[in-house]
Amino acid sequence: MNYICSILIVFSLLLLPIGCKKEAHSTIPEVNVDVYIYTNNPSYISISVVGGWAYVNGGVRGILVYRKSANEFMTFERNCTYQSTDACAIITVDQNAIMATDTCCNSQFLLTDGSVVRAPAGLPLKQYRNTYDGSVLHIYN
Repeated sequence: MNYICSILIVFSLLLLPIGCKKEAHSTIPEVNVDVYIYTNNPSYISISVVGGWAYVNGGVRGILVYRKSANEFMTFERNCTYQSTDACAIITVDQNAIMATDTCCNSQFLLTDGSVVRAPAGLPLKQYRNTYDGSVLHIYN
């Protein structure tokens, strides 16, 4: 009987770590974001079309604005979610304008939703809220 109990205890201890997986978390600092972009301004001609993108000042290391559809924008923090305190942890849009890559760790993200395409990042890009009234894009948190 003691032998069976010992086996059950050992077996249960082996399974315990599986159920207690540590959750990943981002160390990107929380900063106030309240940015207005006038999309008819010639400085932002790159986001006048679907699939266009631009870098904007704000956030921790800048904001990436991606035009997903005629009336929908995606607004992401440029600080990579993997080892975010590294000085080089800044994402840049790839030539295909569909993905962004952090050249420091080579993590890659999809611009349409910020999801991870290539590790080591395990978290999607930090996203900021936005509203668009047809001419002004408001980015905020």
